[in-house]
Amino acid sequence: MLLASTTAQAGGLYLYEIGSPDVGLAAAGYAARAQDASTAFTNPAGMTRLERPSLLLGAQPMYMNLDFSADANTTVAGNSGDSNGWMPGGGLFYVHPVSDKLAIGLAMTGYFGLALDYQDDWVGRYYVQETAMQAAAFQPAIAWKVNDRFSVGAGVAMLYGMFEDKVAINRVLDTLPDAQLELSDEDLAVQLNLGVLYEPLPGTRFGLTYLSAADLDFSDNADFSGFGPTLTGIFGLGGRTIDLGMTMPQAVMSSVYHEVNDRLALLANLGWQDWSEFGKVDVAISDTSIDLTTDLNYRDTWHVALGTQYRLSTPWLLSAGIAYDSAMLDEDDLGPTLPVGETWRFALGGSYDWSSNVTLGMAYELAWGGDLDMDVERGPLAGRVAGTYDNVAIHIVALTAELRF
Repeated sequence: MLLASTTAQAGGLYLYEIGSPDVGLAAAGYAARAQDASTAFTNPAGMTRLERPSLLLGAQPMYMNLDFSADANTTVAGNSGDSNGWMPGGGLFYVHPVSDKLAIGLAMTGYFGLALDYQDDWVGRYYVQETAMQAAAFQPAIAWKVNDRFSVGAGVAMLYGMFEDKVAINRVLDTLPDAQLELSDEDLAVQLNLGVLYEPLPGTRFGLTYLSAADLDFSDNADFSGFGPTLTGIFGLGGRTIDLGMTMPQAVMSSVYHEVNDRLALLANLGWQDWSEFGKVDVAISDTSIDLTTDLNYRDTWHVALGTQYRLSTPWLLSAGIAYDSAMLDEDDLGPTLPVGETWRFALGGSYDWSSNVTLGMAYELAWGGDLDMDVERGPLAGRVAGTYDNVAIHIVALTAELRF
């Protein structure tokens, strides 16, 4: 039971929302837009399109709506539970043209993860109470303009990964309040970000990026609290180290940007993420025979997006987009540690050219997951938890400032 409680927390997701104007497009044109310094991350090859040094700053608060309603099949006493709340986000991006052909850049952003914080007495507390699996990147990048139509680029992202987990342990044998198991650790990893940009005609360009897999290894002494002698004897894990090894999945994104006329542009994406590999988690507990790989039954996901930009007037640029991401889990495998199904994104945004050197932007996106049914059972101690997550959604606001020098 302890093993299942821990390994199930290894879920996470890539975020298209990185504190850039892409939020107002639902990320449509992600690898082909290349209009500001965020291209240092979204497609390093696009840095050759920027004629002046450019700095983009983005703040991105996000609000998660995750309410669970337990039904009559739930066997655990407690509150239905929710994990509503604000999450910080944002990014810093810089591009410096060295010559007509060479550009260098830097990206700092958080683009991977999920954090949940349920009430301590909710019905699913024996599966999860708090969990966070997140990663942020510091990425230098370089781009080379092969000719007037074709550019290549590469970035090396230095990742800082963080894992935290808190779960209640049912002390039914001691008839006492719940005990607690807590784990936390940090790790560093490297991820490659490769891109190409092809512009067959002025105003029409195609982008393709590849994000490599990255391995994260977390290790921590199991922190048990509130255990009585009975549970201590049964589990025998006090002071032992739990090791978790997981792979952030590789991902491919293809995008197109096309200017219909001087005012209107259309953008689109087709993407793939290798979540089936991420769902294979290596688990080991020191001084025991436990050393295995558990499969969480994740599936690869597909992403499509359509968006538009409209030049309302000389200073104003409006944007809108819609996107769809397939589910990484079958409904039968859905659990409280990663209540994520298929996702629709709806976005609106706008930017204002304050001057030739400054552009300010604002965008809003709704990431909509709808209703998610869950029914999990893992033995008499954890019990059965069944019900529905109602109207799952994340509200995202992006505020950006671009400075050109």
